[in-house]
Amino acid sequence: LGKLGYSADVAADGIEVLDAVDRRQYDLILMDCQMPEMDGEQATIEIRKRLPANIQPRIVAMTANVMKDDRERYLAAGMDDFIGKPVTPQDLMRALRETAPLAHRSAEAVVNAGSEQLELAPAEAGA
Repeated sequence: LGKLGYSADVAADGIEVLDAVDRRQYDLILMDCQMPEMDGEQATIEIRKRLPANIQPRIVAMTANVMKDDRERYLAAGMDDFIGKPVTPQDLMRALRETAPLAHRSAEAVVNAGSEQLELAPAEAGA
């Protein structure tokens, strides 16, 4: 992700994802669907309940469950898209490219891979 100009922070589960979303706004969350404490589906449902429509992040499911029924379930939970695991660089780039930053903030994202939550923000010039 550093090569793409993003920095990353880590959160271990869905509860930490919610804590992060309560602290700041994000343009994109790459949400692992199978996490301890609170899974990605429940975290997504909570995010959709908590945040006003004008600051809702784009949420992309990341999961090894790639059956049509799984995809439909994740979309019904409020996720906007779906990436199967293992995640390829092309899948990650597509998710980043398809996410337009909200006008009132800089491009930021949360990436959740496996049991690790990664927060993405553009690297500063010259860093």
